[in-house]
Amino acid sequence: MDKEHGKPISKPVAPLPKNSGYGEAGASSTKKALKGFTARSGSPQADIDAHNLTLRQRARMLYMSAPIATSAIKTNRTNVIGSGLWLKSRIDRELLGLSVEDARIWQKKTEAEFELWAAEKRNCDALGINNFYTAQGLAFISGLLSGDVVVLLKRVKPTAYNPYGLRFQMIEADRVSTPVEFSAGASLVARITEGKAENGNAIYDGVEVDSNGAIVAYYIRSTYPYELTRKPTEWKRVEAYGKETGLPNVLHIMEAERPEQYRGVSYLAQVIEPLLQVRRYTDSELTAAVVESFFTAFITTEADPSMMPYNEVGDENAPPVSDDENEYEMGPGTVNVLKPGESVTFGDPKRPNGGFEGFVNAVCKQVGAALEIPADLLLKAFNASYSASRAALLEAWKAFKMRREWFVDDFCKPIYNVWLYEAVARGRIEAPGFFADPRIRAAWMGSEWIGPSQGQLDPVKEIQAEQLACDNGFSTREQATVRLNGGSFEANAEQLATENEMLKGGQSKPNDDDDDDLNKLVAELLPRIINCLRKEEGKV
Repeated sequence: MDKEHGKPISKPVAPLPKNSGYGEAGASSTKKALKGFTARSGSPQADIDAHNLTLRQRARMLYMSAPIATSAIKTNRTNVIGSGLWLKSRIDRELLGLSVEDARIWQKKTEAEFELWAAEKRNCDALGINNFYTAQGLAFISGLLSGDVVVLLKRVKPTAYNPYGLRFQMIEADRVSTPVEFSAGASLVARITEGKAENGNAIYDGVEVDSNGAIVAYYIRSTYPYELTRKPTEWKRVEAYGKETGLPNVLHIMEAERPEQYRGVSYLAQVIEPLLQVRRYTDSELTAAVVESFFTAFITTEADPSMMPYNEVGDENAPPVSDDENEYEMGPGTVNVLKPGESVTFGDPKRPNGGFEGFVNAVCKQVGAALEIPADLLLKAFNASYSASRAALLEAWKAFKMRREWFVDDFCKPIYNVWLYEAVARGRIEAPGFFADPRIRAAWMGSEWIGPSQGQLDPVKEIQAEQLACDNGFSTREQATVRLNGGSFEANAEQLATENEMLKGGQSKPNDDDDDDLNKLVAELLPRIINCLRKEEGKV
């Protein structure tokens, strides 16, 4: 410490030891294998935001053109979302002081009321395109491909048809960006990610954060990056939460991988290169196989080629397919006439390529490991044993369940909570103490979201296992129903009770006349039966 100025005096720092700990492992600067491995990582904004636009475009192109990439996205969508996650109200009845029956009645009424809003697309979607359940699949796919997706919560005037004013509108990740000033024709500028708001807050790729790093607003642009349009590009600032209500105005569906990360990364980001190479390899193999199947003849002659009676497809006196004298066609039964001195030479491709399937499967295993989808499920080819296939499905479902929880927390629950606010405020749902105490409000808003089940490879074994778990108290019948087919035990029980009553009602009641006829028949046959038994007894 400098006694005169009261300031700390810095001392020279000793050089880091090179031959200890990770210096002899992954951080070594002397090993030949690592000398050329220069890795530099910066902030999440430098490593992610600056490259997100390129990642999104490449991921979308692979989704549209590479079957394995398409399978990875749709396999997640089908298992995590399916036809949509549906609401199961789970209020804290003990805290609310409700009986089991009262809680059941309130939950069923709330679920039916939510269905009124969620099932009709014009009731919930600001664009009137998707209902709440199909919108889940769209939001999930968009979030995986682009890394994130933004959902705006809007209000419109209720109508006699729809008593609720809540609407949601999905905004693709590209339209959330940092505002920039530019002249006409500069709408192609898209890589400026950092900026400052008028209030001095920092903006990271369209997300405004305060001095503490908390998100306070989003900037939505009116056009897409690189979009050729006459419309001027304008940005609208949307606050993340309402000032008076505290309810969210924006839902940001994103799976973060680093602290202080404000924009998501495409689900396919780590496997873009291998997916692209597999696509190129597959296209090359397909083209080679098609070319190999062609039977094409090449005629070399000193005569004028125009005098030959064949065209490129081998038909006599027919017009040529192409008028280009330097272009030759290949196809089944094709005949090409070469000019004097010309010849055709083919490289030897060493076909057929017996290693194609093995190579693709090996790459798919690595891609599946990175995406947490076993290769069997990624390729939809189950050729292993029952135990191996079951282990693969169980491992995949760990990831599916995790992503479902993430999506429920980012999309389903926030929308349901905002809807319930409106339902209680409008008096359509009674919830005493809802606006008075946050703890009471949380008790009313409890919910679960049921989706597709894992399915069974051997239904008999797995149903028997669920029965044993229920009998021994390791599970409940409701949990078992969800795992087996994604259904509702309560609904099943009610339906079974109804069906059993119907079966009982269909049985005919005993008739007195029938009883009399039966008694007469027994009286006639009984002496004969006794005589027969006596004769048999005498023989013995």
